[in-house]
Amino acid sequence: MGLYVLMTKLTPEIQADLKKREAIGKDWKKKVDKLCPDVKWVAHYALLGPYDFMDIYEADNEETAAKVSMLTRASGALAAESWPAIKWSRFIEIVKDCCD
Repeated sequence: MGLYVLMTKLTPEIQADLKKREAIGKDWKKKVDKLCPDVKWVAHYALLGPYDFMDIYEADNEETAAKVSMLTRASGALAAESWPAIKWSRFIEIVKDCCD
């Protein structure tokens, strides 16, 4: 399974209504769980910056990660990006293999 980071920016309309935001978030999670059952959620954070949320998850492949991003956009996100991530220990192994 690959590791991914989902960065989400909500629309101004959703940002302005906290109760609506919570309901939309719950509905989004149900849709992703139904349509992407192999996704394993690692962490969920609210952010104070250019993005509103960061989710860390595992998925079988890039196509599933793309589905997560598309479902996020379809649920009211202005922007949703899924970035592949590599655990630090694995990154060090890769560097040693290629740069020695």
